[in-house]
Amino acid sequence: MESQNQQIKAYLEEGNSITAIQALEKFKCFRLASRITDLKQSGVPIDSQFIEVESGKKVKEYWIAT
Repeated sequence: MESQNQQIKAYLEEGNSITAIQALEKFKCFRLASRITDLKQSGVPIDSQFIEVESGKKVKEYWIAT
């Protein structure tokens, strides 16, 4: 089975962005920020911004920088 880091990296490399809620739903990942840090330290150029979701809450969205 692929690690969460590998799964999230592959998902981002497909051109997707991801939030913590999506990471929990898709990969059962409770600590997306930690996985993003792991990927950044391994050389993956990840960018981020805060977005507002339907509930009005602001969450961080991550994607691979181009």
